[in-house]
Amino acid sequence: MKKLMLGNEAVARGLYEAGVKIVSSYPGTPSTEITEIVATYDDIYCEWAPNEKVAAEVAFGASLRGARAACAMKHVGLNVAADPLFTLSYTGVNGGLVMIVADDPAMHSSQNEQDSRHYAIGAKVPMLEPADSAEAKEYAKEAFRISEEYDTPVLLRMCTRIAHSQSMVELNERVEKEVGTYEKNPQKYIMVPANAKKRHPFVEERMQKLTDYADHTYLNRIEGSSTDKGIICSGTCYQYVKEVFGDTVSVLKLGMVNPLPVQAIKDFAATVDQLYVIEELDGIIENHVKALGIPCIGKELFSPIGEFSQATIRAAFGMEAPAVVTTDTEIPVRPPVMCAGCPHRGLFYVLSKNKITTLGDIGCYTLGSAPPLMALDSTLCMGASISGLHGFNKVGGQETEKKSVCVIGDSTFMHSGMTGLVNIAYNASNSTVIILDNSITGMTGHQQNPTTGYNIKGDPAAAVNLEELCKALGIHRVRVVDPYNLQECEDVILEEMAVEEPSVIISRRPCMLLKYVKPKAPVKIKEDKCVGCKSCLKIGCPAVSFKNGKAVIDNSLCVGCEVCTQMCRVGAIERGE
Repeated sequence: MKKLMLGNEAVARGLYEAGVKIVSSYPGTPSTEITEIVATYDDIYCEWAPNEKVAAEVAFGASLRGARAACAMKHVGLNVAADPLFTLSYTGVNGGLVMIVADDPAMHSSQNEQDSRHYAIGAKVPMLEPADSAEAKEYAKEAFRISEEYDTPVLLRMCTRIAHSQSMVELNERVEKEVGTYEKNPQKYIMVPANAKKRHPFVEERMQKLTDYADHTYLNRIEGSSTDKGIICSGTCYQYVKEVFGDTVSVLKLGMVNPLPVQAIKDFAATVDQLYVIEELDGIIENHVKALGIPCIGKELFSPIGEFSQATIRAAFGMEAPAVVTTDTEIPVRPPVMCAGCPHRGLFYVLSKNKITTLGDIGCYTLGSAPPLMALDSTLCMGASISGLHGFNKVGGQETEKKSVCVIGDSTFMHSGMTGLVNIAYNASNSTVIILDNSITGMTGHQQNPTTGYNIKGDPAAAVNLEELCKALGIHRVRVVDPYNLQECEDVILEEMAVEEPSVIISRRPCMLLKYVKPKAPVKIKEDKCVGCKSCLKIGCPAVSFKNGKAVIDNSLCVGCEVCTQMCRVGAIERGE
């Protein structure tokens, strides 16, 4: 049976067919759908973990017990999971262990554009990279075979285009992999220096064996017989190369991108007059080829920035682009904005209005940095807002303590915020932390988290009480506000910034897109009262616009949050019926 599948869906299918017993992940675009789809397979235990480090450690524990296990994350999530990964390379596995990482060239939904192949090189573990959905499924299965044969964790690298594009996949039955026996083995699994020193030579020997495997594996293949041009590529670039050149050039298509083959590349290079390497982001394959003493052309033609396309490759080779039908109509730019009725909007307006320095974090609330709110001063990584505010205030003292806060989402707080808050309490900076509790993990598509009271399958689960947690972490002042109430938000924020001790404000209202949240009637504009002052536009709500000098409400967007009614000094906006 064949089925059209997203790349992420195909990876999930591969995990199922491989007999995986457990998958633990933290959501992050473009990897999220892998775990969401795995959760639909009853044969696999699946969970959302608080962060990627925990997810990797859960997978390790399951592998240690003898089961096939996996975790999935986006590229910046691998930064968080790097600590266990590098030592996992030394311990090896019992049951197969695969870590799926999804890179995001062009940063469609990410704060940087890092190349996860560096992690495979640094940790000295194998990495596979599929070029379509069919390969995504098969490579996921092959990764477990490699993991168990070579006693190693395996990285499976996806990217945005492969993760979110569709191609045909042949479905097979699940092959149950019995949970193996666990035997105490401190020399292998307890990485104190004396044991780790003995495991390092094993890692180096394993990499040599894997390099030999890379020279002969079906994952790396040669296509075409041209002696003019030869192109080495992998993943998405392989698809672009084939679409541009077809069978007119020879291609060495790499499915195993760490370790890279040696003899296979030498043999391929010997058959062509000119060798090219086409790879997105860093020149890892190119550097490997040149280190073998083989001349090639790579980053001279292709940028290390952004993702490529068929047009990129045509332009690099001086080829004319095919005719494309275009329209003369100029399409207006449509930047991302917070949704109508977003609970973060009112609070961000208060912060912006009062010119409060606000350190931001990772989530949909990062959109509060956009005009007209422009409420944020920084966004670095998960949890950095809290730790950063502490450092900011330790240097600035009272001058900044009375004028600065940080904001962090409920899911992000559970991911990486708690330790930063402990640091504020323990090392005593008069910092005000605002937790934006919208009752869900919003940015990645409404996944549950430890504060929501439900697990990945929607079943009831233990729910972390944020108020009690913050108190347990050493914070004595914890306030809760409704972000739809602008005056309450302003009063509480100003009060907490003024006190001489750390404090937490929880801005609590569920995301308007949650199914159980019912919108109210749209607000109405009384045209005879509207004076055209445009104060209502200062909150940046997409439901509010101006026409003929008067405010206009888009009833198809307005959810009746009534934040704009509090903005209007002349009473021109009234509650809907």
